[in-house]
Amino acid sequence: MAAKKITTPLTDEVVKDLRAGDAVQITGVVYQARDAAHKRLVALIEAGDELPFDLAGAVVYYMGPSPAKPGNAIGSAGPTTSGRMDPYAPALLAAGLKGMIGKGSRSAEVREAMAKYKALYFAATGGAGALLARRIRSAEIVAWEELGPEAVRRLVVEDFPLVVVNDVYGNDLYEEGAAHYRVD
Repeated sequence: MAAKKITTPLTDEVVKDLRAGDAVQITGVVYQARDAAHKRLVALIEAGDELPFDLAGAVVYYMGPSPAKPGNAIGSAGPTTSGRMDPYAPALLAAGLKGMIGKGSRSAEVREAMAKYKALYFAATGGAGALLARRIRSAEIVAWEELGPEAVRRLVVEDFPLVVVNDVYGNDLYEEGAAHYRVD
C-alpha cells in the first residue's frame, strides 16, 4: 500500500479522509513535546495564557531526542509511550491540536476527544529512532529549554513515515489488528 502524503498544519478535510491502518508520510512542521511540556501547555490553556506555538492544526510528536551528531539536525528521534500524555491530550485537542505521534494505545477518553475534535493518532515505529531522525530536516527549541530533552521543539520533517492508529470515526488499528488473530 502506498503511503498517503500529507502536510501540516492538518485540516479537518485531511483528517476526515484518513482511516486507521493508513500509511502516511507527513511533511511540514511537527512539534516535539512530552510529559513535562504537556503539563505546562495545559496549565497555560487553563490560565488563558498564550501558548509557545499555535495548536490550530498542529501535530505533536511524543519524543525525547538524543543529542545531534555534527552535521545532523537531531540525534535519535524514536517515539515514547503515548499513554503518559493521556491526562493532557483532551485539553490540547479541544484547543485545536489535530495530530499526535507516539507508540502504544490511547485511553477511551482520548479516543473520544479525537472523534469530537476531529484529530488523529499516528504510530511511529519504536526502535527506529535513528532512521526516523533522517526525516527531520531541522530542530529548534521553542519553549522551556530548561526541560532538556523534554523541551518543546519545532521540527521540520519531510516524508516522515507513520501509520494511523486512531481516526475520527472511532477506529483503533491495535484493536482491529488483534481481532484478526483472536481465537474464539
